[in-house]
Amino acid sequence: MATLPLILIPVASLLFGSGAWANPGSSAVVSTDKTLSVPAVVAKVRSSVVTILTRGVPASPSQVQAGSGSGSGVIIDEGGYILTNNHLVTGVKSMVVGLSTGRLTPGRVVARDFLLDLALVKINAQDLVPAVLNPRPDLEIGESVVAIGNPLALKGGSTVTVGVVSALDRSVLTPDGETLYDLIQTDAAINPGNSGGPLVDLSGRVVGINVIIAPSAQAISYALSMEAIYPHIQSMMVRGSIYRPDLGFTPVTITPSVMASFGLDGDRGVLALQVDAAKPAGVGGLQNGDIITAVDQHQVFNMGDFWHALLRSGDQPTVQLTLHGRSGPATIQLPKPAALKAAQ
Repeated sequence: MATLPLILIPVASLLFGSGAWANPGSSAVVSTDKTLSVPAVVAKVRSSVVTILTRGVPASPSQVQAGSGSGSGVIIDEGGYILTNNHLVTGVKSMVVGLSTGRLTPGRVVARDFLLDLALVKINAQDLVPAVLNPRPDLEIGESVVAIGNPLALKGGSTVTVGVVSALDRSVLTPDGETLYDLIQTDAAINPGNSGGPLVDLSGRVVGINVIIAPSAQAISYALSMEAIYPHIQSMMVRGSIYRPDLGFTPVTITPSVMASFGLDGDRGVLALQVDAAKPAGVGGLQNGDIITAVDQHQVFNMGDFWHALLRSGDQPTVQLTLHGRSGPATIQLPKPAALKAAQ
């Protein structure tokens, strides 16, 4: 897990002055030819990129907007669904979406997930142009990608930058103490306000959502991989949230405030609360107040680590949890719920 000091792409301060999304199972034929020129890619995608203007209270000190800010998003459905980052819309009281035509329209958050840093915004507008999402990007290190967004809320529409895929399958720790996984690293220039905007390959399809930068480095930026987030989009549209199996307890990332509130000795891991003795966790022996420090010997620092380890735990019927319990260190076997097995 990366230990570089990273920041969620901050929201820039400002004063307010035919469904192309190929759903799972869709028969739409999408070209995989990655030979378009950069201007051709921009012409194909730019009308799908929006500016999101927000007013509200930042979710954490790491998001230092002065009460209002801006970011980016990408239209994924003719019905007005826009994909963006959760950290951009957390704590906002009102939102306006700027379309590529220059029109401003109210928006509202209809789904969000802080573990994936993903959110859906909905607008009511006509003649929207959805971007084409690539659920399986099949990226190669070194191939060219294009980042489109509206950094610094500059007038005149979106900004385009070009780079290469620098690395794949990165994981980084955010300032809020959670880990983001399955990230695409790129050297395309990303700046405040690019958050939530698309990363696009040379076929003109969206392969990622720009999310985070390494402020102390040069040209190291990250995007949420479309391969990781695409399976959850339908759930967000229908349920308003991402479905995760009910393990029979509430996991909570241990932070200094959680340590103080519960009088904990452990300073890292996931605290188990509201354990139901009749569900998998309780059946396996988990108790209220136990701290999960590893899943199948993979260290767990937060909920992102916990869920990622569960989903990567293979086809065995149980997973092994390492605990710092009330009576000392222990290990238990957690039976896998059927929904978790099906997700693998």
